Amino acid sequence: MGYLLEHCQLQLLTADLFKSCKPLDCGNADLNDFFENEALAYARELLGKTYVFTTDESPCQMVCAFTISNDSIKVNGMPGSRKKKVIKDVPREKHIRSYPAVLIGRLGVAEDFKKRGIGKELMDFIKSWFVDEQNKTGCRFIVVDAYNQAAPLKYYQDNSFEFIFSTEKQEAEHTGHEPSIPLSTRLMYFDLITLKGED
Repeated sequence: MGYLLEHCQLQLLTADLFKSCKPLDCGNADLNDFFENEALAYARELLGKTYVFTTDESPCQMVCAFTISNDSIKVNGMPGSRKKKVIKDVPREKHIRSYPAVLIGRLGVAEDFKKRGIGKELMDFIKSWFVDEQNKTGCRFIVVDAYNQAAPLKYYQDNSFEFIFSTEKQEAEHTGHEPSIPLSTRLMYFDLITLKGED
């Protein structure tokens, strides 16, 4: 067991909870702004739900937060080699044009709780949600549009995420970005079927 499951409570971020908690400082201005100013609006517009872990000792202290929404991986427009890589573990008779996924839109750990393994524990928790038998829908992949910076990319790679496209150039070409402008994010995925053998 880890810190989150032993010493924290998972809660849906609501207006009342937001008012009672101290602002979440993840050390990233964009993330902080989202959780403080946009997360509740996303929920109202049915664009995503944000969950937070708060400490049992101090329920107004947010340890980490994440926002999730429905998504899919559309393989029809992918280069052949990438399509084969993404769906390599899908039985051939099950091949379809797109595969159900959950998108982690935002994920952050409070500065005061970094360097304690909480980021890994949080990702393991999210993964477990979508292979749990109580999950109400099919979900084959977790996808993320990760900041194209060394630390976030390493975090997702350390948690077994892979790039959907092999290079930034390939990703720009297939997602409609201007190839001459560096990508600010990279699309990555995790295949949840790899956890089914661990049941």
